[in-house]
Amino acid sequence: MSTEPRIIAGRYRVDEVIGQGGMAKVHRGYDLTLGRDVAIKILDPELARDTAFRTRFRLEAQAASRMSHPSIVRVYDAGDPSTGSEPATGGYAEPYIVMELVHGTLLKDVIAKGPVPVADAIRYTDGILEALDYSHRAGVVHRDIKPGNVMITDSGMVKVMDFGIARAVSDSSSTVAETTQIIGTAAYFSPEQAKGESVDARTDLYSAGVVLYELLTGRQPFRGDSPVAVAYQHVSETPEPPSELNEALPRSLDAIVLRALAKDPYQRFPDAGSFRTALKEVSAGYTPTKKDIGALTSELYGPNPRQAQETARSLRQLSTDNTMTRTQSGPPVAWIWAGVALLAVLLFSVLFWVISLASTPAEVPSTTVTVPNLVNMTSEDAEARLVEDGLIADLRDEASADYDEGHVIRSQPATGEKVDEGTTVIVYVSSGAETVAMPVVEGLSQDAATKALTDAGLELGTVRPQNDPDAGAGIVLSASVAADTDVPPGTVVDLVIANGRVTIEDMTGWSLEAATKQLEKLGLTAEPVELGTCSEGQVPGAVISMSEAPGEVPVHSTVELRHCVAGE
Repeated sequence: MSTEPRIIAGRYRVDEVIGQGGMAKVHRGYDLTLGRDVAIKILDPELARDTAFRTRFRLEAQAASRMSHPSIVRVYDAGDPSTGSEPATGGYAEPYIVMELVHGTLLKDVIAKGPVPVADAIRYTDGILEALDYSHRAGVVHRDIKPGNVMITDSGMVKVMDFGIARAVSDSSSTVAETTQIIGTAAYFSPEQAKGESVDARTDLYSAGVVLYELLTGRQPFRGDSPVAVAYQHVSETPEPPSELNEALPRSLDAIVLRALAKDPYQRFPDAGSFRTALKEVSAGYTPTKKDIGALTSELYGPNPRQAQETARSLRQLSTDNTMTRTQSGPPVAWIWAGVALLAVLLFSVLFWVISLASTPAEVPSTTVTVPNLVNMTSEDAEARLVEDGLIADLRDEASADYDEGHVIRSQPATGEKVDEGTTVIVYVSSGAETVAMPVVEGLSQDAATKALTDAGLELGTVRPQNDPDAGAGIVLSASVAADTDVPPGTVVDLVIANGRVTIEDMTGWSLEAATKQLEKLGLTAEPVELGTCSEGQVPGAVISMSEAPGEVPVHSTVELRHCVAGE
């Protein structure tokens, strides 16, 4: 018994499940309108009943849709039937996201086979950092970088996916403690995630460092019996340098990996670009000394018992076991006197502060200003408006296909937010749509042309065969986009391919000379074949029959032209 295909929004057919995460299932799908394969991510029905999860799922789509980069899985569409913006068709009332369908291998499957060559490890990590560099400039922190969220395509490109727990950079108040359902993966999250503190772009760099460590050694830097045990190690333990686990590794990589895994975010690379530059220097042959590596390890991972004790206490709050066995009946006497001394110092400090406060003139409260709506203004008008309101403009370029060049895309703080007078407002100005150059594909085979398009970030569209007397089968004759034309990434390019055949007509009755010229015009070879003396009704020198029937024949073929001669 056949079942009707499930359709979402009247255009997306939902096929089999190809992946599943903590929040949603990913199905293979097909866009009936544009005629292309897609991946459809649908929120779990149980979670869909929770308004908070619906909101988080929508924020994921918004975060990912702002990014268009070859190293990031693209989002084509999204919807939520519960909002009333579209009918809940096909039996679905859950929010969904329609994404690019990527063909390739998960990085975790590559790592499962053991340590990868150094060149490949650097190349994969560079691809991840390239995606992070773009997403961080777009204002989005991924928060769950791990091999399971990285795909290596069939052409060798790196694709970062699953922004399921991503947040905007401005949402600095959101911590792990507030959102335990999206805590990330313990083996890859940063010390600040483990302690429930605020995170920023450097959190992703720490996770990328863990991935690089695993690529080089075949194992994660920290392992334990539970997520809490692993989290404790991320905060307080020192990782072994990769070269001590894999002697074949160059020592030059130790300093880079250890810096990426620094406990203090300020000791890590400041951004993804700096991380990439360091990897390129290693590839170029830079080698730090043992003294450099030892100093770096001491600086980043020096023992700190107090921090370890605080971390253990914080992590116990995240675990389900809140019981501890008391091993001491009461505190030592020395602790009691220390506490009394500390209390005395605190009382004296408070008294001194009160006296100082009374003698200090009250400060004049700062003036609050509302950030104006600058969207779609020219950069000059936006800067003038901010100056008029007593604010400082920080103009930054960003590629955008939705806004004209020189026009404002958004601001940070956003429109309507209250800030103090004199606050700096970051204004993102469109530098125009991001484009790629169309490669030369004419004269290439279909496979080579397809690879050239994929490497350029373009998509192959329809392929139409066509007769051509001079081209062999499968050779590209023309493309719908001219070579060297700048087009947006993901542009669909149609190709015209030679089918390796030409069409001949019925030349029976033609003169031998005329038939020969016609065949040569088509790139074919005419071979006259004499059948003997003409019989009654036959014309000497005229074609009686051909070795090939009228219609299509392979290019450069030989066609026999059979004729008779006059009798004596």
